[in-house]
Amino acid sequence: MTTRAHVAVDDATGEPIGLDDVDTRVGWLLNLIASAGGELVSRLWQPATFDLLAAGLDRQDRRLPAQGHVAAARLGWTPIYPDGIYVPSRVTRVVTAQVMATLRTLAYRDAAITALSARFDPATGAVAPPTGPGDAVPSGFARGVRRQLAAHARRTDGAQSTRLRITDVQGPPRMAAMAQLSAADRQLAQITVAERELVLTVKLPTCPTPAGRAQWRSVRLTATIPEHLYGRAITDWHLPTLVLDHRGLLWRCAATELVPAADLDSATVAVGVDWSPTTLGAAAIVAEGSGGLSSNFRGWTYDDRGLGIKLARLQAEGQLLHAKAARLTRLSATAPPEVRAELEEKIAVLDAHRTAVGIKRGKINRELAFDFARQVTEYAAAAGAQVIAVEDLTTLETRGHGRVNNNRAAQSARRQAATALAHTAAGLGITVVSVPARGSSAQCPGCDEPLSRPGGYHDAWCPRCRVGGNRDHVAGVNLAKRALLGKNNVTRRRGQMPAVRAAKHALVRQCRDKHGPTPSRPRHRRVRRSLPDVTQRLGVNPKQHVPAPQASVWDTVKPTPPHGDTGSRDTRTSQASAILVADSVRST
Repeated sequence: MTTRAHVAVDDATGEPIGLDDVDTRVGWLLNLIASAGGELVSRLWQPATFDLLAAGLDRQDRRLPAQGHVAAARLGWTPIYPDGIYVPSRVTRVVTAQVMATLRTLAYRDAAITALSARFDPATGAVAPPTGPGDAVPSGFARGVRRQLAAHARRTDGAQSTRLRITDVQGPPRMAAMAQLSAADRQLAQITVAERELVLTVKLPTCPTPAGRAQWRSVRLTATIPEHLYGRAITDWHLPTLVLDHRGLLWRCAATELVPAADLDSATVAVGVDWSPTTLGAAAIVAEGSGGLSSNFRGWTYDDRGLGIKLARLQAEGQLLHAKAARLTRLSATAPPEVRAELEEKIAVLDAHRTAVGIKRGKINRELAFDFARQVTEYAAAAGAQVIAVEDLTTLETRGHGRVNNNRAAQSARRQAATALAHTAAGLGITVVSVPARGSSAQCPGCDEPLSRPGGYHDAWCPRCRVGGNRDHVAGVNLAKRALLGKNNVTRRRGQMPAVRAAKHALVRQCRDKHGPTPSRPRHRRVRRSLPDVTQRLGVNPKQHVPAPQASVWDTVKPTPPHGDTGSRDTRTSQASAILVADSVRST
């Protein structure tokens, strides 16, 4: 949930504070956090750091706690601030928590780079197949690492050691300007709820370089809870993450909500959601009854209202800006000093435009994801489904559609849409599970044989079972079938949605039962075939009452206007003159 403050007062004196002043003070806080976090990451950017994180043990062989700031304190990783600047210890907690989250995420990439670099050939740019089960890396992730290794080989002229680390192929990441207040306690921030409003009390600096505690004062901010959360069973609100955008201070809050418990073992109706390369997704329904699994093979396709085309245009624009900035960077490396200054200014402008394009893409992706989640949830609720099956994104890889389409599909908001779908469906007691994606749009739901494409890529037909239709709808039937067959063997992991690991097969028969809502179709307006009895007004062309004449080749002949007529709307040609002209043409 995101919201913005509309009232700000000083917590000690109760005097109102302007929202512009609050934005300025929050900006000082974010600058302190970002600079301290960047300094800490740069200092820890070495292989020994990732060795400690991979082992998960501190120097006394104790297991590292899950809380980032507690683990950093146990390891002695604390940020260093400039001389003369006082920062509360709770702000240091926020800094170390964000740094630990970043380093723990990159520890997996460090292990992958180490495993792949040992099998990488700098001469050919290829990676040899894995020799052991522990060296296996997802193919999509491995391609990105291979590009990093190839770039490193070009920079070093192919001279590299047998095993590389993440610190050898890339520099330290840049810390985002945000404040995750959830890592702090009540001494820095606290939040309360009062009649559809959130009240956040947080300490903010009163100057860019606070020198003591007196220059950190508490500010009480009041924001309105969005309307879509009214009436929800929310039990607890958590401290938000503070960021600044072009409109000012933005809160990103999390809440704990009570949702109905879903019983997967008793599920009889499932909706399968297939991620489509043309639109975000399509869905189909499978029901389980006394006669087995059945489906009408009539699915539903999401209409993105043109947002997909807009995202593709913004993606191409961002790639173009990136290519231009990279080319100017290469030119500035060997340019004279005066030319280099001009090129650096152009590069800065291109980077600013690329950042703006990325922000716009992020907003559209979020809007697209939640709109898709709402429509799929309504479709499943109308069908009485208890389960929504989505493709496992870790095993889903777009390939075979060309470089442009593969890149476009890979950068779509599938992960964000899956998260939004799980969040939206939980409010209605519907469980979202992930199922294997391989073969869902290529195999028949009935006989499990390969499908034919009589009408092209988007068409699917099984001549043996005599079932088929849209390729994405058939894939949705397969996904829903896998969810119903694997509902008793669901793997649940903390922080992840339930998953069905094995794809089982069973016959899905075609039926005419109505399981889903009837899609809306445009209907033609009825036309009266007889002339009305209303007296026609003089001087008005009654074309809305007279049916169109019968089409003829003679309708292209234009009557000759009378002498002096310039073709204005006030002068109309009589029907008699038009008939005479047409007769003369026929006689010739």
